[in-house]
Amino acid sequence: MNPQALAQAFEALHFLRPHWLWALLALPLLAWAWRQRRLRRSAWRGAVDAHLLPHLLDRSEGRRGIAALCVLLLGFAIAVLAMAGPSWRQGEQPLLQGEAPLVVVLDMSSAMLANDLPPSRLLQVRAKLATLLQQRSGGQVGLVVFADDAYTVAPLTRDAANVALFLDSLGPDVMPVDGSNPASGIEQAVRLLRQAGFTRGDILLIGNQGDARARGAAADAKRAGYRVSVLGLGTPAGAAYRTGQGTITHTRLDAASLRALAGAGGGRYEMLSAGTGDLAALGVLDASAGGQDVAAGKAATWRDDGYWLLLPLMLLGLFAFRRGGGIAALLLCACLPWQQVLAAEDGTLWRRGDQVRHERMQEGADAYRRKDYAAATDAWQALPGADAAYNRGNALARAGRYEDAIQAYDQALAQQPGMADAIANRKLVEAAMKRKPPPSQQSGGRGDEQQNPDSGKPNDDASNPDGKSGQQPPSSSESGSRESQDKPDQGKPRNPGDEQQPPSQPDSPPQPADADAQRKADAEQRARMQQALDKAQAEGERADDGKPRAGEQAAAQSAAEREKQRANEAWLRRVPDDPGGLLRAKFRLEHERRQKTGER
Repeated sequence: MNPQALAQAFEALHFLRPHWLWALLALPLLAWAWRQRRLRRSAWRGAVDAHLLPHLLDRSEGRRGIAALCVLLLGFAIAVLAMAGPSWRQGEQPLLQGEAPLVVVLDMSSAMLANDLPPSRLLQVRAKLATLLQQRSGGQVGLVVFADDAYTVAPLTRDAANVALFLDSLGPDVMPVDGSNPASGIEQAVRLLRQAGFTRGDILLIGNQGDARARGAAADAKRAGYRVSVLGLGTPAGAAYRTGQGTITHTRLDAASLRALAGAGGGRYEMLSAGTGDLAALGVLDASAGGQDVAAGKAATWRDDGYWLLLPLMLLGLFAFRRGGGIAALLLCACLPWQQVLAAEDGTLWRRGDQVRHERMQEGADAYRRKDYAAATDAWQALPGADAAYNRGNALARAGRYEDAIQAYDQALAQQPGMADAIANRKLVEAAMKRKPPPSQQSGGRGDEQQNPDSGKPNDDASNPDGKSGQQPPSSSESGSRESQDKPDQGKPRNPGDEQQPPSQPDSPPQPADADAQRKADAEQRARMQQALDKAQAEGERADDGKPRAGEQAAAQSAAEREKQRANEAWLRRVPDDPGGLLRAKFRLEHERRQKTGER
């Protein structure tokens, strides 16, 4: 350290806990007590005159006593200075801000098709959720839907836009079994909050009725620290709707049962209305109300460097041993198997193995959010556990390395059989491998489109993998960061959960205005293709040797390939665009798994 920097350090030196310095006033008292103790221990002083003692006693023993006193006083002074918190430099410290997470529990039974809230309850609630996600300030948001059972659409994430992507796909047709079970939705929301590591949070139930079981679930959530509020959907008069079985049924808003449910959950009740007054009255637009401490930026603070004084204090402690004991203690420490212990625990001299693994999981999550999938794969490569393998599969899928991604998902499933996210993402990657680009791109199309891995692979979460997370994964559901939840984090993480998006879908070609126009276009297309084939065959038959010439054969094949390509494109236009297909398949698989295992 140069003299100028040393002078600046001394100028900045101060104590964070200066009141401990008052303890230095005890140094003279300790010296006096030490001297009195040694005088009492001298047996000759009661039998020999004082003027003869210096000639009878060994002076070296007195010098050793003085040295021991100096060591004691010096050690006491160093300990006091360490407790006073000396500081001469600054470091970044995370700031904490109270934000409450929110899980929206939405009724997705066939009663959502009722039109007592024109044009329908479903469209009204989509618009209301879009407003909530757009105007909510901070905090994590999750989405759960329920009918006969509850399923997670989007786990807790700080990216509200990620949750909004699913709104247009929601409908009663995505649910495996129709019904109305709001208690299962509340219980699923509580599980999401606990998995993310939150001890407090808000649950917003959107539906038209409650029952005794739902009130019991709300009361359990309140005891666990989560507030349950209710947004009533519908009108008291109600309306008729058609169920999935084709029968006509009438539904109405049961405000009394919903008020009782909100009271049991310690929350509020409001009826859905235009504008944001209902959401503001429920207190779900401001995440800072009733939240818990979460990281919200960094600030420069003075660092407590008193731990550096522990090194000289431990050296002085060696003199407290008997003669030769200090050297024996040093030799014993030198013989300890340091390297073997560090290798076994995968840690360092200053951090445990779990701390190192958590840091690497977080580094991978940060790289994933930066879309640096190669760095994310390297960070998660050597980490053990199903969460790390799952996250590595997500990064490989985003990088276009589908075969390696499937191997990573297989490793995750081998360590944690039945991992729903890994199963769903593995199927998405397999579907992407089977999907082939159009022939025009295979034969000299734009290079950037051929190399773009986004077509047919899972998308990422703009969160906590925690981790796992939480994070961010290509599936429509999370662990939220499967980070450490750990959270890696999420996750959790699974990280530091930190959240995921649905797989990106290729843009579908424009569809015809109506079915008649489509049939007419198909007929014209088939006619043009047949004419081209007939022409190619006729030209081939006019060859001198009875066989088509090489150039004519190539032209005929080229024309046939072009017509075949146009025909394929025409058929592709007839493929229906089904954005809710992923949710429907995910919920069906989850329903079948619950039926077989009985687990939730």
